[in-house]
Amino acid sequence: MNINQATAPSLSASAIAAHCATSATHVAIETVAETGSTNADLLARIGSLPGPLLRIAGNQTAGRGRAGRSWLSKPGAALMFSLAWPFKGPLHKMSGLPMAVGVALAETIGSLGVPVQIKWPNDLLRDGAKLAGILVETQKTNDAIWAVIGCGINLLMPDELETQIGREVASAPWLAQMDRNQLMAALLSRLAAVLAEFDDTGFAPFTERWNALHAWQGMEVVLLDQGEVTQQGRAAGVDAIGRLLLDTDAGRVEILSGDVSLRLSGAQP
Repeated sequence: MNINQATAPSLSASAIAAHCATSATHVAIETVAETGSTNADLLARIGSLPGPLLRIAGNQTAGRGRAGRSWLSKPGAALMFSLAWPFKGPLHKMSGLPMAVGVALAETIGSLGVPVQIKWPNDLLRDGAKLAGILVETQKTNDAIWAVIGCGINLLMPDELETQIGREVASAPWLAQMDRNQLMAALLSRLAAVLAEFDDTGFAPFTERWNALHAWQGMEVVLLDQGEVTQQGRAAGVDAIGRLLLDTDAGRVEILSGDVSLRLSGAQP
């Protein structure tokens, strides 16, 4: 497709707020045409935020994914936002947060007519290719643990961008036809409800929902750390704190999320 078709759409804080459900009415909303990284923007302001804040950009020039990877996009081709949210903690209870966020976004996107699955810990896949990435970064203050939840969803995929990325990626042209403000409001409303529940209960109530969306359930996978295989076995979902369950020749092992990569056995790294 021609990149001229993917010009940045109009984003309006008031329009997003007008479409939000009650769960998100207390979230402040900012829109910007362009920034380096919405996650970095919010992390720099954690100490001065009075409450939850959504920051959405028409374009990010220095977007980041897990393990410091760059998130590449073009103006208007993706929905890119970050949400700063305070939690009661304690910190160890936060381990399942990325998985809960994945559930919230996958369920919302699915309800809008684009079925997706989750690759552990929280990449969203459409037809086996990556549609969206999530990056959760935490910062402790005197009275709360703040999470900055960044998300990039590929709505359109210009040919030159896919070439630049260098691998097959998914897009969601159906969602690209929606008003971006309504789409953002739907995602924010579900996210806010899930985050409030997670703060009270942790990940346990989301375990079954995550496993129902698991892309590689029962499939042979390998776990990579800096390109080296550290574990391999059959993916068996996640447990009540968000650890990946892997059935290996030596028995079942639990894997905590970190700077590791999960691949299907035999797939290119």
